[in-house]
Amino acid sequence: MYTIVTGAAGFIGANIVKSLNERGVNRIIAVDNLSRADKFRNLVDCDIADYIDKVEFRERLLAGYFDGDVEAIFHEGACSDTMETDGRYMMDNNYRYSLDLLDWCLDQEVQFLYASSAATYGGSSVFKEERQYEAPLNVYGYSKFLFDQIVRKRLPEASSQVVGFRYFNVYGPRENHKGRMASVAWHHFNQCRAEGKVKLFEGSHGYGPGEQQRDFVYVGDVAKVNIWFLDHPRQSGIFNLGTGRAQSFNDVAVAAVNSTRALSGEAELPLDSLVKQGIIEYVPFPEALIGKYQAFTQADLGRLRAAGYKDEFATVEEGVRQYVAWLAEHV
Repeated sequence: MYTIVTGAAGFIGANIVKSLNERGVNRIIAVDNLSRADKFRNLVDCDIADYIDKVEFRERLLAGYFDGDVEAIFHEGACSDTMETDGRYMMDNNYRYSLDLLDWCLDQEVQFLYASSAATYGGSSVFKEERQYEAPLNVYGYSKFLFDQIVRKRLPEASSQVVGFRYFNVYGPRENHKGRMASVAWHHFNQCRAEGKVKLFEGSHGYGPGEQQRDFVYVGDVAKVNIWFLDHPRQSGIFNLGTGRAQSFNDVAVAAVNSTRALSGEAELPLDSLVKQGIIEYVPFPEALIGKYQAFTQADLGRLRAAGYKDEFATVEEGVRQYVAWLAEHV
């Protein structure tokens, strides 16, 4: 029997593959689109049974090729570019593809664990997994939102596990290929190395410079939650996957800069000193993001905790320190 990971060469998918390997699971079919070939590096230290292109996989799945031979599917494959304007592509890639997999898993009674997104909440100030708090601001968020609605309708009759994870701001190893869509921690590390400073947005949405807040969650914790649900197949539903703590972009910048400085034996500095020395610089808020920006997110973990997941999540300070150490060895 195989475990299938879609988006396997991507950020979260590759971390799930690595986590499966660490528990002795190697019969993994990795599915992805390598038209951007540099993503292959995320799988170099992973063990898989086969790699299949996304288009070929979808065709073979619908043709019955994998019937009776799969234990679980981790569906991480999606277009995660929140600035993508091709709605037809987004809906086929994120919604219709997911629906094909859901139908197949329910028919085959295969565990189905998939990536949703906190983008489903849009401009909401409440982040609970309930319909009244969901108002996506872009077609990416809508594609995830719409699929979640289908899942909710199917769950009462589902004969196998279906779990959706509303990822908040994930950061950590194996996101190098994402470029401008990589986490702010990744950007800060690279800016600090290249320019000796990092850039944050000036104040907006009632927040001071760099004080906009997000729920930043370390990818290692994201993988742990996915694996926990794999081990608890009776737990189904849609769950927030963040830390439950909102921290500011200033917190991320300070953690990234000081972790980078530590690599060279330099002392840590507080925020005000970093700003005074020009190491943290504030830039105007982009017009392109007006009306499309979440200035505050914080996962409500009530449903996740009620399902039985008890482990704590890394703080920005803890997670960014680990991440910078990894980047220093891999970039």
